[in-house]
Amino acid sequence: MAAARVTMAALRTTNDDLDDYSAYAHMSEEQLLQLAIERSLADTNMTPWQNRQFHAHTQLNAPLATRRPPCNPNQTIISVAASANPPSEKSNINRDTRNHIFIEGKDKVIAWTGYNGHLRVTVETMNDLDPFLSAIWKGDAKALKNIIHSTSKNLDEPNKDDWIPLHECAYYGHVECLKILLEARPDTINKRTKNNQTPLLLAVSQKHLSCVKHLLEEGADPNLANNQFETPLHKACEKASEEIVELLLRFGASPSKVCCQGGTPLHEAVRNKNLEICKMLLLAGAKLSTRNIYGIDPVFVAAQCGAFKELNFLIVKGGNVNTEANDNASALYEASKNGHVEAVEILLSRKADLNKANKTGLLPIHIAAKNGHDSIVVMLIPQTNREKVRRSGISPIHLASERNRDDVLETLIEAGFDVNATLSDDWSKMYEDRRSTALYSAVVNRNTEAATMLLEAGADPNLDIFNPLLMAVRKGSMEIVTLLVKHGANINALLPTHPTSFPAVLVFCVRHLAMMKYLMDNGCDALSCFSCQYGSNPHPPLKLRGNGRESMYYLNDEPSDYCVQFCEIISDPSVSDWVGPIIDMLLDYVGNVKLCSRIREHLDNNNDWAHIKEKSFLPCTLMHLCRLKIRQRMELQRLRLVNALPRRLIKFLSYEQE
Repeated sequence: MAAARVTMAALRTTNDDLDDYSAYAHMSEEQLLQLAIERSLADTNMTPWQNRQFHAHTQLNAPLATRRPPCNPNQTIISVAASANPPSEKSNINRDTRNHIFIEGKDKVIAWTGYNGHLRVTVETMNDLDPFLSAIWKGDAKALKNIIHSTSKNLDEPNKDDWIPLHECAYYGHVECLKILLEARPDTINKRTKNNQTPLLLAVSQKHLSCVKHLLEEGADPNLANNQFETPLHKACEKASEEIVELLLRFGASPSKVCCQGGTPLHEAVRNKNLEICKMLLLAGAKLSTRNIYGIDPVFVAAQCGAFKELNFLIVKGGNVNTEANDNASALYEASKNGHVEAVEILLSRKADLNKANKTGLLPIHIAAKNGHDSIVVMLIPQTNREKVRRSGISPIHLASERNRDDVLETLIEAGFDVNATLSDDWSKMYEDRRSTALYSAVVNRNTEAATMLLEAGADPNLDIFNPLLMAVRKGSMEIVTLLVKHGANINALLPTHPTSFPAVLVFCVRHLAMMKYLMDNGCDALSCFSCQYGSNPHPPLKLRGNGRESMYYLNDEPSDYCVQFCEIISDPSVSDWVGPIIDMLLDYVGNVKLCSRIREHLDNNNDWAHIKEKSFLPCTLMHLCRLKIRQRMELQRLRLVNALPRRLIKFLSYEQE
């Protein structure tokens, strides 16, 4: 049987939330385990009937194996990367576990070993198993009793994991076998495994009510914890078993013990949204104020998980409505982040402070906007303090725009949030491009709808250090370029970090002639492209700057006071084939100019461009010079609004085709 390997990449969340995806990313641990088991069964050539029998008689919550499956090629391996889930999530695969499933009537065992994030599954037969062990696994009380009476079997002898037969019985839930073993060796009732698991804890973890009841009646200690300091009550609350919780509390289980992460049974009950268990625990003396190592109390857990019934109950019983975790995130912040509308409604109705910021300065409305929870944003807007939003250094509009939350963005604009709010220096420094406005984020995302909403609401397209128009041109988005120009974007803006002697937009569109023509039609300074400090003199050798399409964007490594010439940009090997058409177009937007030696050299190297060089030498027509003069005297945007001018004249001045 050939080995198979499946890898799940862990999810990563940043300001950016970028996700690695695999075909198995949507599967739970139980589904991954089922997949591995099914592959093992298929590889052992089990018949369809046998497979149906397997699925009919097995569960994925399988017991810990009494022996380590042999390492051989007849196995399926699933490798699971470290989880990025919140601390409340638990992973069994990443723990060191040894497990198996007995296939009833087939004398087969599906065994798996979990070690350091790897899951190895094998199919084995029971022919060579100890008859005593086989009887326990099958729950054959009669056979077990006969073996005990007819042999001198040591019932206290542990295996490598310190499991004794009583542990096996408790885990499998075979109460009759359990009674036989306890009767023979009552002193083993609180015996612990290698991981400090007692028979009671194992029975609780598998929700075997009859075994739990018998063990408690026989004197099992309900407060003995495992290596993670989890007591049977922790496990019962984790499994949401009300009957077992009631039994444990009746027999003296403490509701206040904490596990290694500081969680109590009440934390587990809330996480599982079990109101009845919460009531039982509080009645037994559980404390509402206990926090785990992350500073999270049960009220916070309820808000985090959207357990709104439990949340309301805990607050009524005295829970702190403004409880905070260690990062100062409030319960309302957490509910808003996760989109739990009912929880937010309850917290607001209980007067939770929606202007309490976390350590990064973000308010609940920030995180709700960031995650696209429009209905929650609507609830938070009326009572959110706008001054606190301003002092945070970032507006919800920034986050909505950055994450393409168009519905939220529209809601915030209609509510009057400032579309020209700029990021504080601290927030702006977190972005490599040092962006400042929400409009810039919309342009970066090529989100035309968001950009339109912002511009129509009055967003200024010229507030950022790097003009949004430069980014739109670089991304080749003609629609957004047109939109920005229409709303007054500075076509002649420069790059502050890479000085040029010509408009910076031309750096990014030298191979997009239609866009270049549009920019020229709307007032881009073509004359500056022919301004060269070297003129007719020899030019210094060009510096090669990278390879491929982006090489033209690496302007210069010289001191910042050095201005890049346009002739240098078009001399890049990736652009040089376009020099002729570019110069031909630019000549239509200037008067009489003199070409520098480098441009003339390019034109001389291509016979097809001889007419372009000649065009540069010929004197301009009077009509052309008049058009240029009028355009210089009148702003193009204002020109289009002058109704007194004939439409034909406006089209002539705008280089529109008649």
